Amino acid sequence: MKFAAASLAIFASCASAFQLGKAPSSPKTSLEAASLNGWVPDAKKFAYGLPGSLDPVPDFDPLGFAADADLDKMKQYREAELQHGRVAMLAVIGFLVTEEPIEFHPLFEAGNKDIGPAIRHLDEVRAVAPIFFELLAVVIGALELNRALVGWIKPTEVKKQVLNDDYFPGDVGFDPLGLRPSDPTEFLELHTKELQNGRLAMLGAAGIVAQELVNGKEIFVNLGLAEDRFDPSSLPIQF
Repeated sequence: MKFAAASLAIFASCASAFQLGKAPSSPKTSLEAASLNGWVPDAKKFAYGLPGSLDPVPDFDPLGFAADADLDKMKQYREAELQHGRVAMLAVIGFLVTEEPIEFHPLFEAGNKDIGPAIRHLDEVRAVAPIFFELLAVVIGALELNRALVGWIKPTEVKKQVLNDDYFPGDVGFDPLGLRPSDPTEFLELHTKELQNGRLAMLGAAGIVAQELVNGKEIFVNLGLAEDRFDPSSLPIQF
């Protein structure tokens, strides 16, 4: 029952996020795009003036990706950075909530046994509810299709992947809590905060995964803040 309820919740959230995007504009590659949420592309500024550049290293680009990118490519870089940051923020929350000492997992009763570090939780999910991965693939596919409809020019109209001129990277219109500011300056400030938290989360998630791969222990256990109750032999898949 818990799995069924969780599956319904996943599909409900997917449906709420899935909204048909507006018709794509004609493809352009110039800087003629109008202001997008207060941002006007400026070739003279770092990353065409996109928000996210902060002191003490305002123009941090050691590998020169921004320096060599045109406007279309820069918007794609930012789109990718935002999406990876959002996934990483969810991942970090998932690590902290599903491991000791909280151990809340919506798919099954984690209180019956310690299912160990989060990097092994999918083993348990596959054993308890094998169809979960197929449902997850459908949900992810629907969300990505929605993002493509909102932000990208149809592949039949261009020879390469190009974002719509009137699409601000990452702004798919999903705001169920109404947190989006109406003031352009406040929007760009909030956008920068999201970027910074996403960047930190990407580093944090990578560090957590690396640490758990090293010794197979949960993060709070590694920090000495939780008891180590995990028995690796209890997992359905052994390495």
